[in-house]
Amino acid sequence: MLKSSELPDCCYPNEPMLICPSSPTPKHSLYLSNLDDQKFLRFSIKYLYLFNKSVSLDSLKYSLSRVLVDYYPLAGRLRASGEDDQKLKVDCNGEGAVFAEAFMDITTEEFLELSKKPNRSLRKLLYRVEALSFLDVPPLVVQVTNLRCGGMILCTAINHCLCDGIGTSQFLHAWAHITTKPDVDLLISPFHTRHLLRPRTLPRTSFTHPGYTRTNALDSTHNMDIVKFLQSRPLVPSSLTFTTSRILRLKSQCVPSLKCTTFEALASHTWRCWVRSLDLSPSLNVKLLFSVNIRKKLNPEIPQGFYGNGFVLGCAQSKAKDLVAGNLHYGVKLVQQAKSTLDDDYIRSMIDMLEDNTVKTDLSTSLVISQWSKLGLEDLDFGEGKPLHMGSLTSDIYCLFLPVVGELDAVRVLVSMPEGIVEKFEYYMTELLDKEDNTDANGYHGEDNGLN
Repeated sequence: MLKSSELPDCCYPNEPMLICPSSPTPKHSLYLSNLDDQKFLRFSIKYLYLFNKSVSLDSLKYSLSRVLVDYYPLAGRLRASGEDDQKLKVDCNGEGAVFAEAFMDITTEEFLELSKKPNRSLRKLLYRVEALSFLDVPPLVVQVTNLRCGGMILCTAINHCLCDGIGTSQFLHAWAHITTKPDVDLLISPFHTRHLLRPRTLPRTSFTHPGYTRTNALDSTHNMDIVKFLQSRPLVPSSLTFTTSRILRLKSQCVPSLKCTTFEALASHTWRCWVRSLDLSPSLNVKLLFSVNIRKKLNPEIPQGFYGNGFVLGCAQSKAKDLVAGNLHYGVKLVQQAKSTLDDDYIRSMIDMLEDNTVKTDLSTSLVISQWSKLGLEDLDFGEGKPLHMGSLTSDIYCLFLPVVGELDAVRVLVSMPEGIVEKFEYYMTELLDKEDNTDANGYHGEDNGLN
């Protein structure tokens, strides 16, 4: 058994290799939309899967080379556009994805025990590509780690500029499909082009978009930057599982006067607890930014198989004192109102606004939530069964709603915060749910922790 919470080191029997498409692919530059190449998305989405039984490495390499024929941009490289150095494109050159094979002296049972809490040593399970910049890292990096017991851990890093959560799930399921059914066509063919998300010929911003700010506007509005505060301190990951019964209890705080989804209830609860634990100034305007799928909201609709960034950030906002002193009903209404604005006109206005390079996502007083719990990520099967565990390789200040393997409607909330604050956050996440009497919240005054 493991004697510490630190994972052992990986042993790499061979140098990582490049897996190229198994047959010739188109050679061209792929346009990335304004939603794709936001600076906010210039990182890789890192998934971790634990399987009870390993899959043949040769089989995984072969099927990866096959699926990269269909998803050939993932075998290319990101480049700065010649027209604008701040604008990105994909050089579809077939250079290939990084594939690393490793061994770790651990069993699935030991790993499951260790993974009950987030752990920084999980980073060992993904090969680190040495690169000078973000652009030099291949869009797809894979590591397959075989375990002492015959189990397997699969970690993937997929560049967010090429795919959103729905797109990454679509790609991974396509890879698994080819692994298990190499002679059967893909159920969904990938749709590569992003022309439906181009800005209009005469860009016009017809709406205010509170989730964004201009580069030089932040200092003139307020001196607060929660992100910088959080990142200036050692962060501790928090992982809280909300079972189906706990979610129903949460939603029951809104009915019968207000019907809400699981996401609306849990996002509002998490936002409120996050703000409360930070002891922010009561008068501060705080925001909740959350991803909303727009594939069916545009006219015409984005075609099936589109795997690029087909989401925008909804933005709910409130004074800190009102959010914390109010009940769950209050926060849910704000989330629902933010969602209701996201029609075709509003989204087109947002895309046009992003033509301005000084516009950026306003993270200064925002909690960002990304939902992974309804993407089917936990159903991935390469032929030896569905995963025992699925999650994020790393934890950040951005909040993830993760699926819980074996519990269809449960959600795991993952976010990192400074140690003294994460304890309060976890207390409020459970205490505010367990106590119907929120007298403490009504007495909120905002304490001084250096953020006021």
